[in-house]
Amino acid sequence: MRLPQRRARCRRRFTLLGLTPSLQAAAEEVAARDPVLARLVERVGPLSQRPRDPDGPFGALVRAIVFQQLAGSAATAIHGRVRAAVGESLTPESISATSDAELRAAGLSANKLASLRDLSAKVLDGTVTLTRTSRRSDDELIAALVAVRGIGRWTAEMYLMFQLRRLDVWPIDDLGVRQGYSLAWQLDPPVTAKQLGPLGERFRPYRSIVARYCWAAVPLLRAGGTDVALR
Repeated sequence: MRLPQRRARCRRRFTLLGLTPSLQAAAEEVAARDPVLARLVERVGPLSQRPRDPDGPFGALVRAIVFQQLAGSAATAIHGRVRAAVGESLTPESISATSDAELRAAGLSANKLASLRDLSAKVLDGTVTLTRTSRRSDDELIAALVAVRGIGRWTAEMYLMFQLRRLDVWPIDDLGVRQGYSLAWQLDPPVTAKQLGPLGERFRPYRSIVARYCWAAVPLLRAGGTDVALR
């Protein structure tokens, strides 16, 4: 199938699934720039927006901190107990008003408790702004977030991608993105974080979309998978 035909077929699939124009347009655009990615988009299909955290931006960051380095079931249980401890609303104010003893009893480690305290304090004093974020660039938001204890660049990037739905985040330190890119473009040895950085430049301003297709490529193309290479 020729590239124009693949693009038309992708457009029909996006339209039928009722995706938002911005996500649809972004996927179509990056697919048009590279034949390997075009075939990956066709095989994986349209992306959908993940639901935002029901507790809002602050809640999303709290969840990210709680879930770090924990198995899903354990993290879910601790997060639920933290939510119960702070009361009806998960806010910087409610975290600040909850005692260390109550939060530790919910299962938080000393380090994670310190991280939540630091996050709450920085939101309350304006160091970290979680409103009117559309006025700030990705780099500005990431710089503010990584100043919080316990929030590294990867956590900040995931927050931008899935809570703020920024379309041009390129998480080069993510192993899955590097693996997926290497599998799709048949690069051996796999690309390093340093090498992956410039490889994303041609996909601006939609690198978040490419990253998500790279994640999808790992189970599709890795050894023992059900599909073959895309070239």
